[in-house]
Amino acid sequence: MTIDDAIAAAERAIDLSGRAPARARALARSVLRHVSAADPHGEAAAVAHRALAVAARELGDLPLAEEHLRHAVRIALGAGLPHRAAQARLSLVHVRTELGHPRQALAIADSAEPHLTRVEVAKLGVHRAVALSRLGRYTEAVGHCDRAIDVLGEDIRFLAGAMLNRGLARVFLGEFEAAEADLTRCAQLARRAGLDHVLTLAEGNLPFLAARRGDLPAAFTAYRRAESRLFGFPERLAVVRCDLAEALIAAHLPGEARALLDLAVPELAAAGANVALAEARLLLARAELRTGDPHRARQSAERAAAELATQGRTVLAPLATEILLRARLMLGPPCGESLTELLSCADALDGAGHRHVSGALRFTAAEVALRLGDRRTADEQLARLAGEPGVLAHQATALRRALAGNRRGAFAATRAGLAEVGAGATALEDPMVRAHAVRAGEPLAGFGLALALQTGRGRTVLAWAERWRAVTGGGGRPVAPRVDELRAALGDTALVEFVRHADELIAVAVTPDRVALRRLGPFSAVAEATVRLRYGLRRTHLLDGQAPGLAEEAALLERLLLGPLRGHLGERPLVIVPTGTLHTLPWPILPSNADRPVTVAVGAAAWLAGRRRRPVPGGRVVAVAGPGLRCAETEADMIGGCHPVTERVAARRPEVLAALEGAEVAHLAAHGMFSPRSPLLSSIALDDGPLMAYDLLRLRTPPRLTVLSACEAGMAHAPADGVPLGLAGTFLSLGSQCVVASLVPVRDEETLTLMTVFHELLAAGHPPARALCTASGKTGVAGFVCFGYGDQPVATGLEGSATQLDQDPT
Repeated sequence: MTIDDAIAAAERAIDLSGRAPARARALARSVLRHVSAADPHGEAAAVAHRALAVAARELGDLPLAEEHLRHAVRIALGAGLPHRAAQARLSLVHVRTELGHPRQALAIADSAEPHLTRVEVAKLGVHRAVALSRLGRYTEAVGHCDRAIDVLGEDIRFLAGAMLNRGLARVFLGEFEAAEADLTRCAQLARRAGLDHVLTLAEGNLPFLAARRGDLPAAFTAYRRAESRLFGFPERLAVVRCDLAEALIAAHLPGEARALLDLAVPELAAAGANVALAEARLLLARAELRTGDPHRARQSAERAAAELATQGRTVLAPLATEILLRARLMLGPPCGESLTELLSCADALDGAGHRHVSGALRFTAAEVALRLGDRRTADEQLARLAGEPGVLAHQATALRRALAGNRRGAFAATRAGLAEVGAGATALEDPMVRAHAVRAGEPLAGFGLALALQTGRGRTVLAWAERWRAVTGGGGRPVAPRVDELRAALGDTALVEFVRHADELIAVAVTPDRVALRRLGPFSAVAEATVRLRYGLRRTHLLDGQAPGLAEEAALLERLLLGPLRGHLGERPLVIVPTGTLHTLPWPILPSNADRPVTVAVGAAAWLAGRRRRPVPGGRVVAVAGPGLRCAETEADMIGGCHPVTERVAARRPEVLAALEGAEVAHLAAHGMFSPRSPLLSSIALDDGPLMAYDLLRLRTPPRLTVLSACEAGMAHAPADGVPLGLAGTFLSLGSQCVVASLVPVRDEETLTLMTVFHELLAAGHPPARALCTASGKTGVAGFVCFGYGDQPVATGLEGSATQLDQDPT
């Protein structure tokens, strides 16, 4: 191999590194072996070491990449080849950035630029953009990519890189449509050129884009795709996990974010990706703080602060300080020095452009000042915040007015803030995205509830609880139903709405003669008893015989929840509006509920809305029998025997979704699965796969009554009051009047027995809540609950015969 051949081969290795880094590495090593004697310190060796560096970078070994590039620079300078040295420095810019030295990387770029061609300067701009983005200089990064794209022409590898870097910078700037266009174009170029690594990076950043937009379902879907593509590239997968974790923290899902970051941080440390590692530690500290672990948060924030200081990243340093200060506040009482540090950090956050974080910290400083008796400082900070746009301004105004004794004005400011939160959530169609988006208004809603509790009036507390439920449910405006209208609709039925204030559980009972307010004690005690009761029910249904202690736990919960209200409730039918863990409680199992209809509603206003929906005479009844369930076919046949015209629908998703549209009654007998961490992934099993809660979002007119004869299909996770997420909750949010479903595992034979009696009673004209109560009493089968509005009889026609549709699954 001649020297010219060796140089050409080394250049080919550089070109190959983006498509096949392992082959590029082998070719570069071959070049070095051939020139070791003839030209050990010449041009071919310099280019070959650069090729080895680029391949190492693509394979995630950043320290090795830097070692080869440093060697390439030394060889080139020793041989009097400033152009080759500048080319190596061009590649070194990106590597030094990722190793945690973006300022040094920019200095290296400045030293390389005079010796590069016009096209190479454009390539240098692509790498500069990475360093600038790491320093928070996103607009400059976009400018460098703009200029590079104008020059690069048909250099697909760097053109794709410019699109990628510009897209990411635009995500941080909030230019989401332009960012998506850049990332899509990058993926197209990479796919066409066989640049699998670049393609993987483009697709790997789609979860970050989707999450920044607030589209968490799309973010999770894109993440799962990226996870499979990035298998074998742990450093890059770790970066994708960090991007998604950042968005999850913003969406008030710190537990999910922490799980991702616990995986990402060790991988980044092992790869030596120090820039990404510092950011990951910072995110981890925030997730630890939000999950109530101040000790770990302080440790992570201290390490992140030290690494950011070493890297000269002053833009991010105040964020680490903010977490440290909040961790200290969680670990002990504040002092005068704490207040000074909070205000100093808020100023630093403002200077670094983190105004959304500084505002929240100033509000915390105002609260600390009030605890320390420094009313003047508190008022100064609140006045400053009150003049800013956003929900926090309303919260600051409300607190100022409350401190001045103006409760009416405080209520008005709180309502205005909740209206702003609600207005921003109305455009979000996905219930889970909306539920987490509105959580930014939780402190304000909690403040309004605290003011309402100060009045001691049940009507006022009920109104503020309902206002928050209206916002979280997507209604937009924080409105509450009139108590007189609610009483008239309830008749002799009683409604009990539960609310939480910190760890205190409060109940408001609406009966024909009064609205009673009762403070029930710690919510944690009720939540723990609910978990124990559900555990006992699971054992009862999965094993032979009744689990020991089940009756005692039910009696305990009744004393905690309904005991203080017993004199007001009597034996009336009940409408229960739960909060938090109480969404998972099978309310009919409480001793005093055994013989009365009980309906569980999302809120008082939601119950009223369900009451207004009227049946359609002769409406369709749909029956579906899922796979792998012993009694499913028998159960579906039973439905046809009870109701004159029943459609038997094949257990396939397209057919089932089509049949659900506009049905009066839908009965689905199948295996159920509840997903507590992603409740809209909860599903029932069909022949062609799971029918998830997400699939149901396509329905325009859901069934008026839906019976989910499946294990735990009534379970829900409520990230905020008014948003029980799960299968039953999804049907109700789409407009179903009533859903009957189980909160525990159920035996096939027992379910068939219960459902037979239930549907016989429905066909005889009993409303769902009464029919379920009677059927449970006759059969002794517990665990099913009536959700929504359960006092309207169904209208399924009075004559006809059952029909069989789509019996052959082929």
